[in-house]
Amino acid sequence: MALNHLKLNSTMIRAAVCREFGQPLSVEKILLAPPKSYELKVKLAACAICHSDISAIKGIWNGSLPAVYGHEASGFVTQVGRKIKDFKPGDRVLVSLIRACGECELCRENEPTSCLYAYDEEPSPLKDLKNEVIFKGMKTGAFADHVVVSAEQCVKVPNELPLVEASLLSCGVLTGYGSVYNTAKLKTGQSVVVIGSGGVGLNTIQAARIKSASHIIAIDISNEKLKIARNFGATATVKASGQSIEDTVKSLTNGLGVNYVFVTVGDPEAFLYAPSLLKSGGSIVLVGLPQSGTQVPYDAMKLSAMNQSILGSRMGKGVLSRDIPKLIKLWKAGKLQLRELISKKFELNQINEAIRDSSSGKSKRNIIIF
Repeated sequence: MALNHLKLNSTMIRAAVCREFGQPLSVEKILLAPPKSYELKVKLAACAICHSDISAIKGIWNGSLPAVYGHEASGFVTQVGRKIKDFKPGDRVLVSLIRACGECELCRENEPTSCLYAYDEEPSPLKDLKNEVIFKGMKTGAFADHVVVSAEQCVKVPNELPLVEASLLSCGVLTGYGSVYNTAKLKTGQSVVVIGSGGVGLNTIQAARIKSASHIIAIDISNEKLKIARNFGATATVKASGQSIEDTVKSLTNGLGVNYVFVTVGDPEAFLYAPSLLKSGGSIVLVGLPQSGTQVPYDAMKLSAMNQSILGSRMGKGVLSRDIPKLIKLWKAGKLQLRELISKKFELNQINEAIRDSSSGKSKRNIIIF
């Protein structure tokens, strides 16, 4: 009787549930509540696997369980909350984790990724068939065939943009692009190092290419990834082992170093050697997320004396309504590679295989197709 009552107001969906950190996900039938006043229900077409999801599943940022992760998605709106005016059923949208209160000082300054209240706890729309609450990981829960999210997390996409490619815009592409355009505000002719040639790193590289950087030096531990980095715009590549990274970068830049070092991985070692690659007046841009509590020592005197700085870049300081249309315009103009970012496609019941493949470090972006 209780289950029938739950079904009356909820939708039965399929989702990959994390019930224990570091363990395989369980593909289950669960219940999804209808959207509230300012929410949308979206039937997903695709969800990319981001390394942030993998980190969350490993438990390196703690969090509550059971949970459904996944946050880089796209699909069709199927239901809108009663106060929604800008969306209607049938709209093609991408779904992002970016949300904000809209009222704090930072939101008023158009910095939604810096909002202090965006992730305050709220009731989850997910429950299992035993009526246990399932948390909506990263406020999205997109390793599922449907999601209910705040309308501000969605942006309409044109019919000519395939939904699989559209899913990439909501995190990996936006984060890499935004770190270059929004955080660094890279100028034509400036030089960059990009540490890491995964999904975010490749988008940082191609954004630097679009901005006509003079040097785009990719650093990675994988020769295969470095070869791919060349295809996205790297002008030089450096293997992150067996040589002095500092000496190699300095030799490529007439002994000066670069204007910006983008750290797109969560490896503490990368954060540690990044300052040695900077020229005077240069900046480190922290794009990748390390484990909670990671401490990295810096020579504060040198940073100060050399007018160097450290910049945080959560989600590329992205503003969905501003940046997604710009990215779509770049894609239409043939300047932004999207299809080339996709390594493999998997079905939901193959999600653990997809995660293992993504964790191997060999893929660009793997996609779950619904």
